[in-house]
Amino acid sequence: MKIGLAIAPANASPLAFVVFREDLKVSIKKASELGYDGVELALANPEEINVAQVKDLIQRYNLELPVISTGRVFAEEKIWFTHPDEKIRDAAIERVKDMVKLASQFKANVNIGRVRGDVPEDEEKTEVEERFFSAMNECANFAANYGVELLLEPVNRYETNLINSVEEAIDIVDGIGKENVKLMPDVYHMNIEDASILNSLRKAKQRISYVHFADSNRQAPGKGHLDFPKIISTLKDIGYDGFVTAEILPYPDPDTAAKMAIDYLRQFI
Repeated sequence: MKIGLAIAPANASPLAFVVFREDLKVSIKKASELGYDGVELALANPEEINVAQVKDLIQRYNLELPVISTGRVFAEEKIWFTHPDEKIRDAAIERVKDMVKLASQFKANVNIGRVRGDVPEDEEKTEVEERFFSAMNECANFAANYGVELLLEPVNRYETNLINSVEEAIDIVDGIGKENVKLMPDVYHMNIEDASILNSLRKAKQRISYVHFADSNRQAPGKGHLDFPKIISTLKDIGYDGFVTAEILPYPDPDTAAKMAIDYLRQFI
């Protein structure tokens, strides 16, 4: 397995779930010096970065860029797949397609978390799910042409009411039935929604393409009550050898949080 760190450009909202939110030249250098294997890039718009510059930085510091995440598209751009307004839905689909094109330049994949949206109180869930499946199918077909996977991330009930647990997401991924639609468990969300993190990981098995790590308090692994040795052992047992990426809050400060995460995880990976 490899260990990644979620970062964002300096213009990202302070609410973005990343440790480093600063000039990417600084963040990428820090991640490398701390011993990370890669960085996940949280973007609201592909135009936020200079592709050539980021490619150079990734190569210079011997890192990978495995995933581009889209949580900021939902939080900052206010567009998502299930929105009642067709124009907003279309904007979300086009933005994800833009992210796919960007990801393909790094041989990366694209996270589908909160950008999928939620179920409005005044609408039937079945109708909203139809909009979600339509958007996912369109984006997945587009992504297949670029060799990019879409990684569906279950998110806890306090952030969305659509696809909360890994067990629920397994059925969704299987229902979509596309080779390039995979699962992205996040153990922070699993701690809230899944009866057993370990059992859900075992059930998800071959569908898992990427994993988010954060402890029970969304701080660095080792700072809460999650049993990471058992989680990591389970991932190894099911044959997972991809990235586990720290998507954590910058407590007590960004540099300390990033160092605590890598130092703790290197004991087991």
